[in-house]
Amino acid sequence: MTERKAMSDYDMAESSQLDELKDNFEKIDALTKRLIVIMARQKAEQPEQSNASTELFFKAASSYFAQMMNNPAKLIESQVRYYKASIEAWSDFQASMMGASQDAKPKDRRFRDEAWQTNPYFSMIKQQYLLSSEVIKDSVAEIEGLSEGEARQIQFFSQQLINFLSPQNFLGTNPEALKHAIETQGKSLVEGLENLVSDLEKGDGQLSVSLTDTNAFKVGENLATSSGRVVFRNRLFELIHYQPKTETVFERPLLIVPPCINKFYILDLTPQNSFIQFALAAGQTVFLMSWINPDGTMADVGFDDYITEGVQTALEQVTSMTGQPQANVIGYCIGGTLVAVAADYLQKTGHYLINSATFFTTLTDFHDPGELAVYTGPDYSKKIHDRIAESGVLDGAFLAQTFSFLRSGDLVYGPAVRSYLMGQKPPVMDLLYWNSDSTNLPGRMAREYLDNFYQNNRFASGALRLLDTDLALADVDIPICAVATETDHIAPWRSSFAGISQTKGSKTYILGGSGHVAGIINPPKSGKYYFRIADNLTKYAADTFLDLPVTAGSWWPAWEAWAAGMSGNKIISNNVLNNFEWPDLGPAPGEYVQRHS
Repeated sequence: MTERKAMSDYDMAESSQLDELKDNFEKIDALTKRLIVIMARQKAEQPEQSNASTELFFKAASSYFAQMMNNPAKLIESQVRYYKASIEAWSDFQASMMGASQDAKPKDRRFRDEAWQTNPYFSMIKQQYLLSSEVIKDSVAEIEGLSEGEARQIQFFSQQLINFLSPQNFLGTNPEALKHAIETQGKSLVEGLENLVSDLEKGDGQLSVSLTDTNAFKVGENLATSSGRVVFRNRLFELIHYQPKTETVFERPLLIVPPCINKFYILDLTPQNSFIQFALAAGQTVFLMSWINPDGTMADVGFDDYITEGVQTALEQVTSMTGQPQANVIGYCIGGTLVAVAADYLQKTGHYLINSATFFTTLTDFHDPGELAVYTGPDYSKKIHDRIAESGVLDGAFLAQTFSFLRSGDLVYGPAVRSYLMGQKPPVMDLLYWNSDSTNLPGRMAREYLDNFYQNNRFASGALRLLDTDLALADVDIPICAVATETDHIAPWRSSFAGISQTKGSKTYILGGSGHVAGIINPPKSGKYYFRIADNLTKYAADTFLDLPVTAGSWWPAWEAWAAGMSGNKIISNNVLNNFEWPDLGPAPGEYVQRHS
């Protein structure tokens, strides 16, 4: 009887597993049909963020083979290195088949699963991939006859190819995904396919990997919740005044100019990591510009409009409302570039509205713009101009994917593996939600920004002509606090400091840990990272900066102390608006931040 019951339980379990497997196959069939439909209506034109021009590859290949023909010994040396390493990898594979132990945990986090070390098959695949990757990188690095820009491009796109071909990215060569598929009776593959189809449907056939659960957040409800009112609005921005949090505040107001290629709420994600909340708690009188997300009707809006109708108008409103002759200003990324240009323009036209400026990860000298140089050369300029001609704007989706490919391991392939091969739902992360909430740039403004700054570096060279005024970085004469981050790939810290070093007036430099976003959004309670601080470096920061002592934690309190010295006396917070009667245009975060691309 016991034996029959055991057999019956076994049969039931086996039947249940077969039913589950059958159900999963039916789901795959349904999802495949949805996939075919969405691919059939896929847009004909796709962004080309991850591709260089064919001419560049032909030129690189020609240069490489010319070198090999002129110096065959170099080719032989390269091949010998490759064959030697391949033989060593094969020897390791044979030894592992005989039971020999393998190396400990790898440094490459893509291969942290134990099977990459303990399973001879996957270990061999990994070793051969890493070996081939090094050969490709070495070969590309040795190509002569290319300009600096061409060499950077070919190295970048070769690395993109290497990242794409990682065995981790494919089901048949990913041991973790295969094991998970077996353990879940194929359910993980069904869920992965469902995630893929969902992403394609959201992108109307264009694949953009979901980085976070977009249903978990809503701007104004659990993001950008700082209390305030919209007090001014024009076609470019809404001006938000935030409710003071202290009984007394500094008399001199603070205007924050966020990037116009992202939503402002990166500075007001949640109360726990909100820089706006921090500034309010420090007694600052905080105003902020919320840029509009432009459409094709704003195609002719230019960089000059962002200076006059944007930064200048905001400063005029803030100083008028508070009765103060000047304001302190924070500019983040391209917002900082706008502030720097505006500071020189306002000084030269007799409008002394800026008392001091803080720059968060800002480029003002674009001689070395880092990895973004790959996307700002002549090849990509043509692609950008073509896209602008179609819609009148440089669309946010193009910009978002461009920035993602600068960190393709973290923002493209890693999330794709977790979502499509492992069947995991995207994580709930406020910062990644903001990263996915892209914005457009007006066509003329985008073209002028590329031409005047990235391509010709006119502001730093003193050759920028704007609004009938000759403008130069070296003429900016205000106290400055410049904040950069060590691993910033969008505004490299050395380039950031090199630009600010050219200005007049006192300068304080802060170098924080981490990158362009995480290094800035680093509240003291997080206890993360570190920073270095110095006053009045006279030359390139790289010469001396890394020798300075390190302070653990957030740089925010150091900025708070500097800003306090620029903000004047304390006054009763109720008196901050100078009894000014100004319109109430609705609560923060306003209307413009809700407009999607």
